[in-house]
Amino acid sequence: MSDSAAMASVFRSGLLDGQVALVTGGGTGIGFGIAELLAELGAHVVIASRKPAHLEAALAALTSRGHKASAVSLDVRDPERVTAVVREIATQYGRIDLLVNNAAGNFYAPSATLSPNAWRSVVEIDLFGTFYCSQAVYPIMAAQGGGRIVSTSMTLHYRGWPMMAHATAAKAGVDALTRTLSVEWAPQRIRVNAIAPGPIPTEGVRKAFMPPADSGIPDRFAAAEDRMAEYARTGIPLGRWGAPRDIANMVAFLASPAGDWITGAIFVVDGGEWLAKATT
Repeated sequence: MSDSAAMASVFRSGLLDGQVALVTGGGTGIGFGIAELLAELGAHVVIASRKPAHLEAALAALTSRGHKASAVSLDVRDPERVTAVVREIATQYGRIDLLVNNAAGNFYAPSATLSPNAWRSVVEIDLFGTFYCSQAVYPIMAAQGGGRIVSTSMTLHYRGWPMMAHATAAKAGVDALTRTLSVEWAPQRIRVNAIAPGPIPTEGVRKAFMPPADSGIPDRFAAAEDRMAEYARTGIPLGRWGAPRDIANMVAFLASPAGDWITGAIFVVDGGEWLAKATT
């Protein structure tokens, strides 16, 4: 059982019965935590990933617990494939109530030597992919009378973050896109919001954000438990690392009737970390 599954849900059973949710990057980490909670609440969850191995393991974990789930191979950088997949999902299940734009690609790299391919890869996954998927679900949600889009942002671009120019630029774009689409698509009752997670040391994050040994940047996600505990105690005001379920809870809230009058918002869910960093 995952760490997120070990946390009891604060939402009532069946809250999302009958809904269909598409979660990109849903095979691991935060994406899987989101998919897991949505499925627990009754939604049919379609998880999407570029990596078949991730999809197989995640789908097996969901269906073994009796959840309604399916999986699809998807590279969000390919707009034609995105459109085709979204149409297939709508045709098969009759609707798409929630899109979670969670697919992302991040890694440390010096800005002065960042290759065009490295820049393009992250910006295309994080920003272009968010737009392609949102644009693809628009006609479906508009035709059915509304829907929800929740995108994953971050807090690093609020204060600047060395060696993360590609990711911070892309996520700043996600914030701007969220606000723009929320206003443009409000007449169709499509609520568009974003969540900016704080430090959640999933295995994928550990790998992606492990700075080079010669970078001079401290390893915030060091494996040593004493260093992890010390950072949580001194660097995160609420005193603990985040978990995928912390982000999933916000997604579920926005997907529920409680989110009916919320659109264009970027919710920081980070235990207060970015504010503490901003004062140091």
